[in-house]
Amino acid sequence: MAQGRFVSYLRVSTDRQGRSGLGLEAQRQAVADYLNGGRWQLVAEHVEVESGRCTDRPQLATALAACRAHRAKLVIARLDRLSRNAAFLMNLRDAGVDFVAADMPDANRLTIGILAVVAEAEAEAISTRTRLALAASKKKLGGARITKDGLGPGERGREHIAAARAALRARADARAADLAPMIEAWRTTGITSQAGLARALNAASIPAARGGKWSNVQVGALLRRLEAVA
Repeated sequence: MAQGRFVSYLRVSTDRQGRSGLGLEAQRQAVADYLNGGRWQLVAEHVEVESGRCTDRPQLATALAACRAHRAKLVIARLDRLSRNAAFLMNLRDAGVDFVAADMPDANRLTIGILAVVAEAEAEAISTRTRLALAASKKKLGGARITKDGLGPGERGREHIAAARAALRARADARAADLAPMIEAWRTTGITSQAGLARALNAASIPAARGGKWSNVQVGALLRRLEAVA
């Protein structure tokens, strides 16, 4: 049975999710279900609109500061959604704030420390697998040949092309994740249109996918990819 003061921290991946309540209401309900039945006070709620891969969490920092100020406990809806983000877990472990996760109420600082180590190792493994996939696809494409009759590559060649496309998608996803914090930072200053974001990217000398200037179309593709990988 929950007792005492609590500060809730909720996260959604996109502005659209935040406006529509998609995901946010479910998290809020999970927190309410956990707190239900005890003598408790929810002193603040902080909502982060940020990709799960992003390590910059200003609302989390604000929530932790509120916990310290009010001598409250941090409550989050789902620890499992965040268990791959080592930075979040390390901040949570080292913040000097008691916390509880509605989906893992028995988790403690030792649990969080273990999850952080696992998350960091998994991130390194994913990065290694991506590099190996790119190297392998380049090698395979080098051996693929087009037949003289113009029929194109055979079955093995098609497999090589599929592997290359998968590697390119992985690289594009990683590039989008790198740009996500900057996109969100510009959005918070009021730059939300594709044209405005394209101007901001070009002004920051950030090359587009093929090394040129950003266009509205390219920014639109980037935003769709960010929503897909969030």
